[in-house]
Amino acid sequence: MNFVEELKWRGMIHDIMPGTEELLNKEKTSGYIGFDPTADSLHIGHMVQVMLLVHFQRSGHTPIALVGGATGMIGDPSGKSEERNLLDEASLRKNQEAIKKQLSKFLDFKSDNDNRALMVNNYDWMKEYSFLGFIRDIGKHITVNYMMSKDSVKKRIGSESKYGMSFTEFSYQLVQGTDFLHLFNHFNCKLQMGGSDQWGNIVTGTELIRRKAGGEAFAITCPLITKSDGTKFGKTESGNVWLDPEKTTPYQFYQFWLNVSDEDAAKYIKIFTVLGQKEIEDIISEHNKAPHERVLQKRLAEEVTVMVHSRSEYDGAVEASQILFGKGTTESLKKMNENTFLSVFEGVPVFDVKMEILLNGVTIADLCTEHSQVFASKGELRRLVQGGGFSLNKERIENTEIVVSQESLLNEKYLLLQKGKKNYYLIRVS
Repeated sequence: MNFVEELKWRGMIHDIMPGTEELLNKEKTSGYIGFDPTADSLHIGHMVQVMLLVHFQRSGHTPIALVGGATGMIGDPSGKSEERNLLDEASLRKNQEAIKKQLSKFLDFKSDNDNRALMVNNYDWMKEYSFLGFIRDIGKHITVNYMMSKDSVKKRIGSESKYGMSFTEFSYQLVQGTDFLHLFNHFNCKLQMGGSDQWGNIVTGTELIRRKAGGEAFAITCPLITKSDGTKFGKTESGNVWLDPEKTTPYQFYQFWLNVSDEDAAKYIKIFTVLGQKEIEDIISEHNKAPHERVLQKRLAEEVTVMVHSRSEYDGAVEASQILFGKGTTESLKKMNENTFLSVFEGVPVFDVKMEILLNGVTIADLCTEHSQVFASKGELRRLVQGGGFSLNKERIENTEIVVSQESLLNEKYLLLQKGKKNYYLIRVS
């Protein structure tokens, strides 16, 4: 597989240094991308970088994932308007392990293949430097004029910036350049990849390798992903869409991809899956015949959810989605973990009752009128039950005097009540 050609048709190249494609076609090499370890999970904003490494490994080359333990202590000025919080070493190490576990779902770190992935932490070599040693060994090879010419620096020290730029952040490109130099010397790493906002930092590394090691190194950046409506990709009203199922449930993750626009789905299926060009063209063609069936979004959501989570988590997310459209069952509710359950019914009215009420046994009529306000009166409840429009845990209620007990609880604390087709209520028992 030709790596550069693969990225081109997928729309994943923004800048490429002359000679890069020739190098990759001529020899097996190593290439790296840096990941910021300031959280213990990656989010979907990182997935473009992850997919670059996936295609790189599929092309026969060796991907290196660099966790920026040292650079995480400084803060990257690229694309930022102000400095970010810095972390201690223990927190960074914890985050590194969590990130490696997530990357292992995408990259082969363990096989005997000679292009198995590597993970490194730049703190391991940067911690050896003294300040005087760093400015002697690295600083003298890159001029201030060169560093000042970078867009990331210009924006922060220009008249439009109210925050300015600390020396710590100004030195960031030297630290990132040192990473590239170290990987060049120790891992035959001749390529650095990243988002288009990283171009300035990356070429500082290629320049440092040329001046200090007399070597030649290369760079590829991918476009920053945008949404067709101009809003930021990967953000929802509740924040980032994380790869960690504790932060973003597989159901919420699946729903994110399922709800993207047709235009975005046609772009994202090329970037975030490994499906081939012909198959993607066929899916888009099928989708265009009946856009309302959302064939494209469904396939995109399936591919990405299975890759990030698992086939079983995907199946669970699909089953959970069916519940809101009237196709769920009591059994599917019982199988759902609490996080997914709460994700599905986020925003519905919740009433709290004490456990002793259920331990003594309570009629559905008393539960819904005296102990909660699901119904204003027993008469209203009775009329809905007679019309067949009321259910408990997806089972139709035919008698208002039926007794509800502890055995009816979902996840040992919830009851799901439904009026008609779309009105849901939760009773939370404590």
